[in-house]
Amino acid sequence: MGSLLKSTLFLISFLLVATSVEPFLFNLLPFFKPPLALPLLQPPAKAEKGIRTTVENQNGGGSWELIKENSGVSAMHLVILRNNKAVFFDASVTGPSLLPLPKGQCRVDTRTKKEDCWAHGVEMDLNTYDMRPLKVITDTWCSSGAFDEDGNLVQAGGWNDGGNAVRILSPCDNCNWNENPKGLAVQRWYSSQQVLPDGRFIIIGGRRQMNYEFLPPPGQSNKVTYDLPLLQQTTDDVENNLYPFVHLLPDGNLFVFANNRSILLDPRTNKVVKEFPILNGGSRNYPASGLSALLPIDLNRQGRKGRPINVEVLICGGAPHNAAKLAAAKNRVFLGALRSCGRITVTKPNPTWRVEVMPTPRVMGDILLLPNAEVLILNGARRGSAGWYWGAEPNLEPVLYRPRGPRNERFVTLTPATIPRMYHSSSAVLPDTSILVAGSNPIPTYNITLGPGNPYPTEVRLEKFYPPYMNSNNDVLRPTIISESAPADVKYGQTFTLDFTSRTGMMTGEIDLMVTMYTPPFTTHAVSMNQRLLILKMKGWEYLSGSTYRVAVSAPPSPELAPAGYYMVFVVSHGVPSHSVWIKVHK
Repeated sequence: MGSLLKSTLFLISFLLVATSVEPFLFNLLPFFKPPLALPLLQPPAKAEKGIRTTVENQNGGGSWELIKENSGVSAMHLVILRNNKAVFFDASVTGPSLLPLPKGQCRVDTRTKKEDCWAHGVEMDLNTYDMRPLKVITDTWCSSGAFDEDGNLVQAGGWNDGGNAVRILSPCDNCNWNENPKGLAVQRWYSSQQVLPDGRFIIIGGRRQMNYEFLPPPGQSNKVTYDLPLLQQTTDDVENNLYPFVHLLPDGNLFVFANNRSILLDPRTNKVVKEFPILNGGSRNYPASGLSALLPIDLNRQGRKGRPINVEVLICGGAPHNAAKLAAAKNRVFLGALRSCGRITVTKPNPTWRVEVMPTPRVMGDILLLPNAEVLILNGARRGSAGWYWGAEPNLEPVLYRPRGPRNERFVTLTPATIPRMYHSSSAVLPDTSILVAGSNPIPTYNITLGPGNPYPTEVRLEKFYPPYMNSNNDVLRPTIISESAPADVKYGQTFTLDFTSRTGMMTGEIDLMVTMYTPPFTTHAVSMNQRLLILKMKGWEYLSGSTYRVAVSAPPSPELAPAGYYMVFVVSHGVPSHSVWIKVHK
């Protein structure tokens, strides 16, 4: 049988099964216009290294570098482990990937009952770019994740046999997934996961799930769910409340946002504490797929003399409420994405949304907190919504958002990319402060061939984006942490020191120096789960000798501010961050 016929039959059988199991998501598939050719892809050649195709913006807008031509697996989900490895993985029902599993490690697809010898997950060394295939048993399609206290990735949900699964991946050289296919009480597809101050994980929402539950201990099964009326109130004919935005606040409550509404949920009592005003303009959650971040928390400015710590949430982009329906219709109408951002101080007694406007509209993008307490927005499209073939006009321009800048001057447009990153793209902040940019597969199988029926093919190239603070003219400002000086772990509230070198000479004051602590998110579908950045309380700094300095800071005072686990810690001088060191925070 020819490769074209094989791939076409695979696509047809896949869609038939999908439509019978998940009729809502696929009820518009008859209007899809699939690619004219779906070649059966071959295993990749030996991995390329050292590729350099950097594009510089002469105005200091950052630069791009192609680091690998073939990632092997499309990066639908992306996370950075504490051993400086990147892990990205796809669904297990999208057919052959570009990376075979090692001999003797094939899996049996529980849906088709056929042998599958292709990797659907990859671990990549951030220093060498060497890759190790990971064996995924249950389907991880559109799942969630977070880190536990020991830096293990605890990951849940998915589609089909993965809907009830809980998986654990430990950061070691030969570790693979440890899967419990019956860990969750109900199937969770497009749900959000948040680590809590006591170390538990809450998982909220998902396809047709108007509730939440708590992940069970390893190897056990959960049987209890809790209704969440917000999800029932915000669903519509295309749902638009999937992958809800969830942020842990310093009082232990959760800010939960779905579609255009939000609440404060107490996970200890399972009570809704507060309802926030509606954020007008359109839908912000999947498939409208806007962006949300808990803005950096400065522990130098807040919490003094018993005063509460104010926390702000930023929500940007999204799509009109009917964007997904129109994008999937026979005549293919791609509505313009939203340009508006809402910013709210969720810890105030009577908070209100303050609206700002991005330079360009964006749906399906990524939002990352940078080590210098700025915010990066990248990837996605200017029109349409999340979904197969539902997006148009890629947004190639990253945007920098400066939270402390004047209200009308906070956005800066950066050097544009050359590779479209549409549906199923991802990104992550790396220990060297650059940004790993990966993924994009807005089609229901692997097809790397650009053509009239496939304007945005499966993207397996990996890039690094270097934010403006990495421009060469900032090299003189960049501090370097002496890694041997960093503690391996600190307790809550403990004062600790970091030694670092600086080529700028004596500091002029604390305004030029700060230490930030960052937890890397689980990134998928425009959601950066569990992402948070703290500016640690400065205790002082001193000159040691030569170009060496020592800074003293306080660890976060409580697990509500920083759940126990591993964090990237940076020294930032004049807005330019050092490489990170990993430090564990615990009781």
